[in-house]
Amino acid sequence: MASAANTNLNAVRETMDVLLEISRLLNTGLDMESLSICVRLCEQGINPEALSAVIKELRKASESLKASENCTN
Repeated sequence: MASAANTNLNAVRETMDVLLEISRLLNTGLDMESLSICVRLCEQGINPEALSAVIKELRKASESLKASENCTN
């Protein structure tokens, strides 16, 4: 039983490593934790295109906030 669990865990790790490499090749800017969260959300039925749009909007808002903070300092 433990052997099957280890095999499954190794398969999950390998899959995440491959997804992270693809993510890096595509310059998504996602780290392993963020990518893992995105994968889990997609597995739970979240629309990947909608998730992508939300991530883009959050990045724009973050950049805008950083820019406004730099202007005030």
